[in-house]
Amino acid sequence: MEISYDKKYNIAYIKIQEKTSNVETITLNNEVNIDISPDGKIYGIELLNASEQLKLQDNKLVFIDIVTGKKTIIPIGINKL
Repeated sequence: MEISYDKKYNIAYIKIQEKTSNVETITLNNEVNIDISPDGKIYGIELLNASEQLKLQDNKLVFIDIVTGKKTIIPIGINKL
């Protein structure tokens, strides 16, 4: 998985796997698009207005392992626009 962020346009993309040529983009709402294949595999999720969608605190992403409870904090460069 890979998360990218375009600060200029405030858009984040969560890439779950590499796209194939048959991926279709489905608009879930005004701020979320999902790239999905005909067999239902999700390839990526695009978040418009990303700084608000991700609800970041102190410009950090917090990943929590639900089995162990271990937290990993990753600082990123998203600023509210």
